Amino acid sequence: MLPPDNAPTLHLFCGKPASGKSTLADRYAERPGSILLREDRWLSGLYGDQMSTLTDFVRCSALLRKTITPHAVALLQSGLSVVLDFHANTKESRQWMLALVEKAGCGHELHFLDVPDEVCKTRLRQRNLFGEHEFSVTEAEFDRIASHFQPPTEDEPFNLKIHSAGDQASGKNEGRI
Repeated sequence: MLPPDNAPTLHLFCGKPASGKSTLADRYAERPGSILLREDRWLSGLYGDQMSTLTDFVRCSALLRKTITPHAVALLQSGLSVVLDFHANTKESRQWMLALVEKAGCGHELHFLDVPDEVCKTRLRQRNLFGEHEFSVTEAEFDRIASHFQPPTEDEPFNLKIHSAGDQASGKNEGRI
């Protein structure tokens, strides 16, 4: 069951690099009563000089999650919706996000961006060219990151919205898995 439009909601984003997670998160963050928490911005600001490998990213991301958990829960409990632009790309990361939902007692929506690798790689090349993103990811790094990607499964209790490359803004094919 989806939360009412005015209820505090935790918005979560699952998709491969350059699938459009942050772009979609920005759209949800424009809604009144919403606040955006962007993992890449926090990681870059706090740990940028410590992250040169995927292992470094995983370590720093775990530290950030531990630190931001009480803040995100407090925001949700205060009545704000939180647009959590942290990758929900593995079952482990989604378990952390479900714990936030349980602690805050709020609604949630998992936005799954189901975008083909070639579309993501094209977007990645453009993103790297403009240099506006906190992190530059090569195609080889994309392949390595994508090899760890785990799409949501039916045994995970999420209110799911599926977005394809052509209908990311529409929420087409939404439902609960």
